[in-house]
Amino acid sequence: MRKTMLALSFVLAATTACGGPKPIQSSARLSVVEGDTVLPPPDRGDLTAADRPALIGPLDTIEVDVYGINELRREMQVDSSGRIAMPLAGTIDARGKTAGELANAIETALRAQYVRDPRVTVNIKSSVSQVVTIDGQVIEPGLYPVTNQMTLMRVVASAKGLSEFARQDDVVILRTVNDRKMAGLYNIGAIRRGLYEDPPVYANDIIIVGDSPQRRLFRDFVSVSPLLAAPLIAFVQ
Repeated sequence: MRKTMLALSFVLAATTACGGPKPIQSSARLSVVEGDTVLPPPDRGDLTAADRPALIGPLDTIEVDVYGINELRREMQVDSSGRIAMPLAGTIDARGKTAGELANAIETALRAQYVRDPRVTVNIKSSVSQVVTIDGQVIEPGLYPVTNQMTLMRVVASAKGLSEFARQDDVVILRTVNDRKMAGLYNIGAIRRGLYEDPPVYANDIIIVGDSPQRRLFRDFVSVSPLLAAPLIAFVQ
């Protein structure tokens, strides 16, 4: 049976009472890896998650079929802002919706134009965007489509920003890389100050801001204060 390893990439800027750096100590559960400062990206296989709902994102191609109205049947590409435009229905925000949710939105728009009992089916033909999950101390936690240019700060912005009392120095990115569970602990305040780069975010990542039931699982693993220096990598057995 292969042992599962959880990698924690975190920033250490805590200082001792005398002002010197607080050393990171390996333990039975935490093994510091010297020289690694980057949470690795997922490979192609890691980007597929069968248990996640397929959400529509910018530049995805969808097929819309309105039963009994052939003139409204069409294949279209979602624009860069996440919207589609249809005759009668007008412009509809498709970003972040499942195929079923978008079909319901189109039906509602058609009813508003006096189309009687519209029945709409939406299929996602091809997708260039997938899903990231954000949880914890943000305004609107949930699932959000991601593209190739997504970063931690952009995902937080998609969730309408941090909540009033969010812990900016306690942000975790959970990721699967080559079938191994990994994680990175980041300080948003440090990123805003330019002390290190805004890390990229990939499809199927889970981001946890501050306190949440998932975040509490890490309290036994990391007992050091997040720092404002370069990230470090550690493995948790």
